[in-house]
Parts: sequence; C-alpha cells; structure tokens
Amino acid sequence: MAIHTLDAGVAHFDVQPDRGDNLPAGLTPRLSTPRGQPPGPGRTNTPDVSRPEWFAAFLADRGTRKPSAHTIKAYCQDFDAIATLIAGGHAGDPLQMSLGDITTDTMRTAFAQYAESHEAATIQRCWSTWNVLCTFLYTSELIPANPMPLVGRPKLAKTLPKALPTDSVTALLATLHSDSVPRRRSDWIERDRALILTGLLAGLRADELLRANVGDLRRTDDGAVVHVRGKGGRDRRVPIEPALVEVIEDYLDSRSTRFPATAKQRSSPGRGLAAWPPAAPLFVGANGDRISRGIVQYRVLRAFRRAGIDGDRARGALVHGLRHTFATELANSDVSVYTLMKLLGHESMVTAQRYVTAAGTETRAAAAQNRLYRLLTEGRET
Repeated sequence: MAIHTLDAGVAHFDVQPDRGDNLPAGLTPRLSTPRGQPPGPGRTNTPDVSRPEWFAAFLADRGTRKPSAHTIKAYCQDFDAIATLIAGGHAGDPLQMSLGDITTDTMRTAFAQYAESHEAATIQRCWSTWNVLCTFLYTSELIPANPMPLVGRPKLAKTLPKALPTDSVTALLATLHSDSVPRRRSDWIERDRALILTGLLAGLRADELLRANVGDLRRTDDGAVVHVRGKGGRDRRVPIEPALVEVIEDYLDSRSTRFPATAKQRSSPGRGLAAWPPAAPLFVGANGDRISRGIVQYRVLRAFRRAGIDGDRARGALVHGLRHTFATELANSDVSVYTLMKLLGHESMVTAQRYVTAAGTETRAAAAQNRLYRLLTEGRET
C-alpha cells in the first residue's frame, strides 16, 4: 500500500491484488511483494480507500516501529469499521469523520453498535486500535483527551493454548510423507512439507515464515540455526535438526527446477541452501514471489483436511496451531520456562508459562487413562 501526497486533508491508500495459489472462494490472498523483499509495513489488502489525514499521520508514526503488514491491515480495518458507523451507518464514508467526532458518547455509541455483530476478541482488538490511535491524537494535541478508557470492552477468557493431540500429529506427518503425486496443478508437495514442518519443529509464526530468507538459515555441525525476525522487533535464533534441514533443501532443489532463473548463476550450481542467494525468500508462491500470508494459512488448512485432523485444532489456529504444538511438546519434555520463552520469542515468561500449564493439563488427562485406576475402582466395589 502506498500513501500518496495528501490533498485537502485526504490520504489516498492504493493497493494491488495478489496472485495466490488458486485460493478457493472465501479466502483472500495477501498482497504480493517484490521478489526477495519482505512485505513492507504499509501493505494491506484493504481496497482503495481514502481516509483522513490525521489517520495517515498515525500510520506514519506507527511505521517507525516496523509493524507487520498484518498489523497495519488490522489498524485500517478497525478504523474503517468504527469511522463508518460514526459517519452514518454502513453507507457512511470514513473520510467524513472529523476529529470533533471523537468524544466519549460518540465512541460508546459506535462500539455498542459494533458489538452487536462481532465477537469479543474482535471487539477487544478494535478497542485497542482506537485506544492507540486516540493516544497518538491526544499526545499530538489534536484532541483534548483520549475517550477510550471510558468506553467499555469485553473481558476475554484466559484460555490455555491448544496443541494438536499426538495422534493428530502422527496423522499429519504420515500425510506429508505419503504425498508423492500432486492432486492439483497448484500443489507443491515439497514446499508445503517444508513449510508445515518448519512451523511444527521450529515454532515460527505465520509472519515469521513468510518474512524468512534463505540466508536466515546457517548450517552448523549438528543441523542449522534459523535467525527469526520476530514479533515486535525481537529477533531470535532457533536451532533445527538435520532431518528438517534435509526437508528444506529438498524443497529448495524442487524450486530450482521450477524457477531456475532465480537461483545463483553458476556453471556448476550447488544444491539446497548453497544454490540460493542469501536475500532470496525462503518460501515462495506458485509465481516464484515471496509467499503470502493467505497462501501459508491455506496450505496448512489443506494439509489438516487431507490428514483428517481439521476438527482437532483450536478455532482459527492454523500455523499457530503448529506453534502451540511445538511449544507444548517442549513443555512436556521439561524444558525450562526461560528456554521456552527464548525459543518462542516471547517478551515475558508469563506467556511461556501458559504452555507449561497446558502441558500439565494434558499430562493429567493422560494419567487418568491409566488402566490401574479402573482396577482400583473395581477393588473398592467388591
């Protein structure tokens, strides 16, 4: 998305459509990015929309923090939703909203309307967006006060992360290893296998997978280390074993066959990681450009469905379901909370502790299946 010159207090946001791996209806691909380049902070798949200049200033201010394209898209969606309600219902134009409209009563009314058709987590995110926006406007002396602390918001239940059951992971791995012939023209078995196993065995988020470059993998004597560009600018290094390195290199070799012009130009090119320039994207779509978020999630969804385990994941958890499983397996292996925090890229050990708690819940459930308990119960009844 490009923010053009501001004319008469209006910021124009232009976007271009993406070319996906033949996504089905209902799934929207993310924007494509220049080959070898991670998605910029201003890229969204929001339609061509004109918004007030003060919102463009807010986005520019947030841009200095290097937010992901997903975060910028959420800012725009949340702004449009509330601004449209304030500007006169669904036919309202966000451009018509003025700074004078940002009052406690106006925001309360808009959020009350918004809450009628949205779930608690979505309302909470929208509230957070507007709280950050109004804080920016207040500190910039554009509004007299931030009204958001006086606007109600739902409390979210503190749920534990849900990992895939062991049987589901086994079925997923069996499906990934048994697929040898593409079922559709858009299928790319080697890439999907590498993509899913990297999420499962290294715990990367969706944005971290699509932002990764070939040069982020450094070979070591006992495998490799992945340099991860993490959430909130928190980079980390995750070690991976030789088995995963081999899967990734098999995918890269298949990619050399599909897109030979994008590999290193040598008379005797190497294979695997050595065949690619460091700045090349690690995962690409069917067009050879950096893979989009929508394609990443869709390929994981297709793998879950083929393995028959789509019903075993938490709602909305695709790549993040793989990440939850990675973390829970480590917690079950008695990895320390501090180590888990470092591997996952969390800022606080409190967040990592949730996986330890969830692992304890699964351990108790497994212990309850011990047949000796049935013998104990039968002994008491006789």
